[in-house]
Amino acid sequence: MTLYPSLPSTAPIAALPGEPSAQAQALIADFARLLAQKGTRVAGVTQARLVDEATGRSRIVLRDVTDGALYSISQDLGAGSVACNLDSSELALACAAIERRVAEGVDLVVISKFSKQEASSGGLADAFRAAMIAKVPVVTAVSPHYLEEWRAFAGPLAESLAHDLDALSAWWERARKVRLAGAG
Repeated sequence: MTLYPSLPSTAPIAALPGEPSAQAQALIADFARLLAQKGTRVAGVTQARLVDEATGRSRIVLRDVTDGALYSISQDLGAGSVACNLDSSELALACAAIERRVAEGVDLVVISKFSKQEASSGGLADAFRAAMIAKVPVVTAVSPHYLEEWRAFAGPLAESLAHDLDALSAWWERARKVRLAGAG
């Protein structure tokens, strides 16, 4: 007996495994932008590193692909700090924004990545779940350190893709057709 008796003919989650993260984030952002320009309703966040010109320190932000809002998920703890600088409240706000957009109705969700927080059921895990429940295709990057947790989380719903626009576009065409067939 199979655990997933009615899986679609294409995985509803496109996963870009491994590093480098900056290139994966740029690819996801470009893909979201291209689809949005074609009228696809895209929601979600991509990750970027911004440098404060005054201090020279960098911070990590999540950028909302719909409205450009920034969620600063790293706190400046001062020079020399080695403590975890994750701002979990900003991460929760980004997650809630994605969940709201999914509830409003979107065609595709992009989620910056599945990493340490998501592996422990935190971070953007609820945004992944919201999209999965709503049967909205998802594009994400997966940290190489959490591939096993990713496989346990997504199971057969995820398909690993090459880090290129052609692979994402081919996946999207398959996912879009499956979704349209399911709506009819």
